[in-house]
Amino acid sequence: MPVAKLDSFPTFDLSRKLVSWQVRRAEGKELRSSVPRESHATWAPPKNRPDPVETVNANNQGRQKHLIPLRMGRMASSPFAFLRGSACVMAGDLSGTPITGIPTLMDGDAHLNNFGMYGTPQREVVFDLNDFDEATVGPWEWDLKRLAASVNVAGRQNGLTARERAAAVCRSIEGYRFNMNRLQSMGVLDIWYLHAYPGQNNPIVKADAKSKAVIRKTLSKALHTDNKTLLPKVADQDKDGLWVFRDSPPILTRLDKATKKKVIDSLDAYSETLSRERRIMLARYHVVDVAHRVVGVGSVGTRAYLVLLFGNGNDDPLFLQVKEATTPAHAPYLPKLDKEFTHNGKRVIVGQRALQASSDPMLGYTTIDGRDFYVRQMKNLKASIPIEWLTGPSFNFYAWACGAILARAHARTADPARIAGYCGNSSALDKAIATWAESYGDQTEKDHAALVDAINRGTVIADLSEGEE
Repeated sequence: MPVAKLDSFPTFDLSRKLVSWQVRRAEGKELRSSVPRESHATWAPPKNRPDPVETVNANNQGRQKHLIPLRMGRMASSPFAFLRGSACVMAGDLSGTPITGIPTLMDGDAHLNNFGMYGTPQREVVFDLNDFDEATVGPWEWDLKRLAASVNVAGRQNGLTARERAAAVCRSIEGYRFNMNRLQSMGVLDIWYLHAYPGQNNPIVKADAKSKAVIRKTLSKALHTDNKTLLPKVADQDKDGLWVFRDSPPILTRLDKATKKKVIDSLDAYSETLSRERRIMLARYHVVDVAHRVVGVGSVGTRAYLVLLFGNGNDDPLFLQVKEATTPAHAPYLPKLDKEFTHNGKRVIVGQRALQASSDPMLGYTTIDGRDFYVRQMKNLKASIPIEWLTGPSFNFYAWACGAILARAHARTADPARIAGYCGNSSALDKAIATWAESYGDQTEKDHAALVDAINRGTVIADLSEGEE
């Protein structure tokens, strides 16, 4: 099993010698001699590559057994859904690919659908990464290739030709390179203050008319997606006027009293992970009901509770998601994780706070029955770009934007000058990763076909009746 060789992640040493960004960029450029950018073009499955279906089955260990068929069914719906749900497969594949050794706090699952809109504490809508279940310290290249593979596979789903897919992947890498080069000379705090506001004119890259229309529609949806709009979709009032969750299994399921009590009790430990002023704010709420709610593709089967609270009356709801956090998919291929991250819920929220320009003020973590969980708002002006609507220039624009956002996320904890020096100003890296992504797209289609075949043969049980929420 290959283990990534990374430089030491920056330690807290304010007395270390100051090195200019120009020198660090030159150091990054020098890495091309040992890891040529062209080396990223090659993908061929090793002879001892584990069976992808067996890898996914192994990843099901510890999940709720009655929901595993739903996970498999969702993954079988398309090659892109398979890619989304099989971070464990791709983690193993990436472990054998070239890396420079420059570490970052990586997202670990930076595919196209894990970018989206959400609300800041100032109630502005921003565009950013929005899923951090796999976040950990690792190579920046793994995030970039996860994004590139998703661009390729989503492009196939949207009917793009091989040439068009290559162009879209190149645009995503170009967005990453461009922004990393822009950030390399910027002040550290200036990078941390950077936000991407959808709907505003971007002086760097011009959106086509279709992209603008999709952004406007998604932004409008985000502005109308909050706790109050979610309430009537998942709960009803009883004869006494009290709100209770509906029971709509397998997606939304009422809990037995014992499990409900454990979830509510865990909120005390969660509150201890909040800053004091936010604990004071949370104390004004009270819990009225708890349910289990299935979300996503790769997360199906893990425990995800939805807690309904009310604050200043019956028209002031708050939904908290208490979501299980498991060992990140890349962990077997990385150096031993820092002791700080022995609690996976803490790992997730540290990753989110480090990678996002602005994070949910309700982020925290807790433990239930020895399992790690993180806590966040369920609906916070959230909306996702419907990538199935995108073709041609609009698809390329979105790919570029996601690449640029990923660069800014990495630059918050990694050294943007070293990464920029390696990436360079030419399209060499773009073309290499586009070639790799086409080969990996072929691999994803084969892996998806293997899952579908296993379902058809009855060796894998799948629930094909429930699509994604």
